[in-house]
Amino acid sequence: MSEQKIIAVTGATGAQGGGLVRAILADPSGQFKPRAITRHPKRPPAQALADAGAEVIAANVDDPTSLRRAFEGVYGVFCITFFWEHFSAEKEYTEAGYMAEAAKQAGVQHVIWSTLEDTRRFIPLDDDRMPTLQGKYKVPHFDGKGEANAQFMKAGVPTTFLLTSFYWENFIFFGAGPRRGADGRLALVMPMGDKKLPGIAVDDIGKSVVGILKGGREFIGETVGIAGEHLSGAELAAAMTRVVGETVNYQDVPPEIYRGFDFPGADDMANMFQFKRDFNDYYRGARSVEFTRSLNPELQTFDQWLTRNASRIPIEAVAG
Repeated sequence: MSEQKIIAVTGATGAQGGGLVRAILADPSGQFKPRAITRHPKRPPAQALADAGAEVIAANVDDPTSLRRAFEGVYGVFCITFFWEHFSAEKEYTEAGYMAEAAKQAGVQHVIWSTLEDTRRFIPLDDDRMPTLQGKYKVPHFDGKGEANAQFMKAGVPTTFLLTSFYWENFIFFGAGPRRGADGRLALVMPMGDKKLPGIAVDDIGKSVVGILKGGREFIGETVGIAGEHLSGAELAAAMTRVVGETVNYQDVPPEIYRGFDFPGADDMANMFQFKRDFNDYYRGARSVEFTRSLNPELQTFDQWLTRNASRIPIEAVAG
């Protein structure tokens, strides 16, 4: 076997990064070896990656010096930022610049930047269909990443721009799953109307990234969108009904109501769903299931993912 190419993975204990580390370790071709980048190499999630066979290195996307060390000698780098830790699109932009410069200095041959659309291209700041947030964004956790694409282009590093979709794991970990209403019934609440939402399992993001790495130069300079399935809120709720043991109804709410929900980032999430709803043809067109399956033949449908994960979705017990 030829020497394995090292892939540095930022956010290696998070959803996307962890999925990629697992996908590299499980890939039967053995072309790549993961270097898991984490701020906390001694904590159990990082130790689990080390036990599975990954090289684990301490580095921080806020620390350019540590990034340069972490990227030394690697073939590829998976770059991601962590909006939901700090809610700052500006911080994401800065961190992307650090990663792009570190990749340039290390001579990395393939960067995959996990990005999203800058929604201000679709909804200008003076467009009152959607409120402006943080003074200069429409969907901060999208816009900061989209704006940061320029950092990688400016650095001149060979980059694939990866557009991901709604993680189905959000139903487990992000509080996006069914909620029990005052009437005791379960409802999946999203301001999506009857539009379809591209979604994907995090492990399938990792396997798709492995497919991009195998494609090599074919994907340099390209924007690549991935999804496991496009489903409406009603279709998601119907699938959940089949596995959770009781009816889950889809409840469409106006974005202006969703913005007022009592959780951090509700306004950002409401604007995100509104963007996906109002520009649904574009958003879905940028995320082809067929193309994703060409990268990852093991791509799961939502039903397949639910079969494996339904028991992990928190369901509030009926009061009584």
